[in-house]
Amino acid sequence: MISKNQIKYVHQLELKKFRKQEGLFIAEGHKVVGDLLRAGFTPKHIFATHEWIDNMVSNPIVMISDVVEVTNEELTRLSLLQHPQQVLGIFHILDASLQNKSIHKSTNTSTLSILLDNVQDPGNLGTIIRIADWFGIDTVYCSEGTVDAWNPKVVQATMGSIARVHIIYIDPIELFNSLPKDYPIYGTLLDGDNIYTQKLSNYGIIVMGNEGNGISETVRARVTHKLLIPDFHKGDTADSLNVAIATAITCSEFRRRI
Repeated sequence: MISKNQIKYVHQLELKKFRKQEGLFIAEGHKVVGDLLRAGFTPKHIFATHEWIDNMVSNPIVMISDVVEVTNEELTRLSLLQHPQQVLGIFHILDASLQNKSIHKSTNTSTLSILLDNVQDPGNLGTIIRIADWFGIDTVYCSEGTVDAWNPKVVQATMGSIARVHIIYIDPIELFNSLPKDYPIYGTLLDGDNIYTQKLSNYGIIVMGNEGNGISETVRARVTHKLLIPDFHKGDTADSLNVAIATAITCSEFRRRI
């Protein structure tokens, strides 16, 4: 039987200040929870239906003794989703100091990384993390003004990719100052050069900006390679691309050159 206090506790984790205080985040659904467990994330609580537990018996990735069995009705009361998906996990957020050990991975001459400059929408951040995973980019840097990666909406939008991509919050200027002087920093800008005709390296940082304002002036000043995704429409067209879509196009073009 799930108590009111347990329901209240789970729902409080929707708030950033409570997640930070507790060092925990919520993940829902067999795909997301399963990927986190396989990646070694430590669960504090797992609430699951009989169907999910039965599946884990034949494919165990967590001790069944660690799972609280709940009814579909109870899961609905716990869940932040309109349609719960058999399991809800509460996981420990990775220690930021351990994540920061990965900060110099982006300087590897065969590695691309992404820097997000004040991206605000949880769905966009989650989708970008998923895009990074798809294109083999294992580090996404985020400015402090970027939405919290452990927001339940972000975690859900990653569809499990958050288990495989390093998310590091850092001052962009501090990051840039840690790089070699000739290290390429790419940014998508309206005054950039056509991405399809530019020489692209197999390493560097791809900067993507805020949904409404683009890349901030301080970060823009450090971009060494300005790129433009051209508009092929004749006449009136959309003012801009969604930042997640622009990220996918940009990453695809970099990987196409391999």
